[in-house]
Order: sequence, then structure tokens, then C-alpha cells
Amino acid sequence: MRISQSAPFDLSGFLNSRTALINRSLDGFLPKATVKPATLHRAMRYSLFAGGKRLRPALCLAAAAAGGGDEADALPLACAVECIHTYSLIHDDLPAMDNDDYRRGKLTNHKVFGEGMAVLAGDALLTQAFEIAVQCQGWPRYPHRQIIMELAVAAGSKQLVAGQVADLEGEGRKISAVQLRYIHERKTSALLCCSVRLGGMSANCTAVQLRALTQFGYFVGLAFQVIDDILDVTQTSEKLGKTAGKDVAAQKATYPAIVGLEKSRRIAQQLTGRAFAALKPFRGQAVALEALAEHLLKRDR
Repeated sequence: MRISQSAPFDLSGFLNSRTALINRSLDGFLPKATVKPATLHRAMRYSLFAGGKRLRPALCLAAAAAGGGDEADALPLACAVECIHTYSLIHDDLPAMDNDDYRRGKLTNHKVFGEGMAVLAGDALLTQAFEIAVQCQGWPRYPHRQIIMELAVAAGSKQLVAGQVADLEGEGRKISAVQLRYIHERKTSALLCCSVRLGGMSANCTAVQLRALTQFGYFVGLAFQVIDDILDVTQTSEKLGKTAGKDVAAQKATYPAIVGLEKSRRIAQQLTGRAFAALKPFRGQAVALEALAEHLLKRDR
């Protein structure tokens, strides 16, 4: 599961440079804060530039590189995914959902702009994602229609939104590990998987490569959420940048609650191992993806 020490990969440098690139690109794609309706555009930018780690865009760009593509071609897709992710966080934090006051160490959108404006900011970011994505050039194997379909399905009622529905309906109920995986597959893994698939598509990758990226994204996404569940009960609010212990307080189903902390850690390691194995078709050209997978497994916030 470790990256070869003979060819060390500078993950910190990769993340810093790609985060700066994504931030510049998002700034260019989004309406300026002074454009009418200014309150809406300020609210959109508030959450989008609140200090996100840009992991999904980084995965998208890393997948493009693994497939031998130009990261610049993947930029609109990476930015589109980040807009969808941010919209989901804004709505997730609303009183009607998880009712959280902090995100990324800052007041949540509805605490600053009010619930109505937060709903609209999320709506606008979701729509903005498709306006950005359609600016990609399209590729021989993956025309615009397929790119937009990819985003729509990942963000739709059978994936991202389905995960949120199942999460809400599971509060206060005893659910099985199978039901919990259903939530994780959709609420978290779907968009992470979409990120790497879009990156691969931007490189016009082969069917074999796309299947490998799909498997990688699926397992990394599941591992990511298991670690999130662990951190919710092991870290402080200050460390996480959001309210720790919310899952327990809301009686949410989590891996630690169902199988315990130690088994949860083992599951996250196993999932990450399967993500690594999925990258074999890239024959050592997916070092950035490998480094990101290991980073996500070992993160502490």
C-alpha cells in the first residue's frame, strides 16, 4: 500500500499547487461577489472559498495525469465537482438536515446569510457546476453528453441525494452494516468516484483504465467515509473544523457505532488496499492517486 521509496512523490507540493490552481480557476468561473444578486454570489463564494482541502479536484487532476492527459483539460471538470461538493455541504449543514454551526472552522452558510439564502446558494452552486463542466472540450471516447450525464447521475436522486435521504431516515434507527454501506456508497463514494472517472475521461483513457479508476474511486470513497466516522468520535471540534460528536448526538449510523473503532480502522485499511490494487493497469503511472489514497487513510481531520 506504500508508494515506492525509490521514487518519492511530493504530495504536499502536489496538493498545494493544485489547490492554488483550483482556487484561481473557481474564482474565474464564478460570478464576482459584486454581480447582482450580490448577496447570493457572496454566499456562494463564502462557502466555496472557506478553506476546503480540494481533495476531489485533486483526485480528478491526478486521474487525468495517470491516464497520460493534460491536467488543464480536466480543470473545468475538477471545478464542477468542487461546486457540487460545496453545495452538498451547505445543504447538509442546514437546520432541517444536520443542523451544524461550523464548517471548516467557520460559521456555516446559513449562520451568516440565513437559511433561505443558504438554500439558494447551494442551488446556484449545483447549477453552476454544469455551466462550468460544459466548457470542457469533450473527447473522442467521451463527448459532452457523456460528461454531463456522469455529473448528473453522481449528484442525482439515486446517488448523492439518495445517500442523504438514507442518512436522514437512518437517524435514531438500528441499521445493518449493509445498509450503512449503501449510505456511504452514495453520500460520499459517488462523488469521489465521479471525480476520478471525469479525470480519466479528460485523458481519453481506455475502457480498461476507466474501469480501474472506477474501482479505485469507489473504494477510496468508502474508506474516506469510514475515516470520517472515526474522526467524529476521536477528534475535537477545533481539529475537525466542525462540531465533533454530531453523529453520536444525532444517533446516526456509523461504522464505529456498528462494529467498533478497531474494526472500523481495519475496514478502512482493507478498502484502501483494494483501491491500490485497482490501479495495476496504470503500471506505476498513478503515483499521485496512490499518494492521495494513503493520505486520506492517515488523515486526522
